[in-house]
Amino acid sequence: MSGEIPGLLGMAFHAVMEEVHVRLAQEGFDDVRPAHGFAFQYLSVRGGATAVELGEHLGVTKQAAVQLVDELERRGYVERRPHPVDRRARVVVLAARGWACVERVVALWGEIEGRWAAMVGPERLTALRDDLSAFVVAAGSPPIRPLW
Repeated sequence: MSGEIPGLLGMAFHAVMEEVHVRLAQEGFDDVRPAHGFAFQYLSVRGGATAVELGEHLGVTKQAAVQLVDELERRGYVERRPHPVDRRARVVVLAARGWACVERVVALWGEIEGRWAAMVGPERLTALRDDLSAFVVAAGSPPIRPLW
């Protein structure tokens, strides 16, 4: 029995991400990859970031971050804007399509949680959320980013 929970958490995460990406593709976001979601989450919370900051968060090189931003900009998910302080830097922000994708993901997560509540009951789902939150806090609230 020992060691089962991490595996189950991984499988549950994979199932959720798979469903979210299938549904996003059906709704016109067929060019979104999991790494994009981690970038969108970071940009939506911060309101924007430089490519260097985004790369640090994602755990990739500056060059890889710039390539990701280039790709997302071509697809209409992000925009580059002048940095408010550093004239040499550009700030990457979500464009309307990026925000629409983020909003759709939040709605899909809500649908999935609703199904889970119907399966195990709202009290057990609340307890699970509380327990998982306690584990995250105990781990020092690591950033949400890909597990490369």
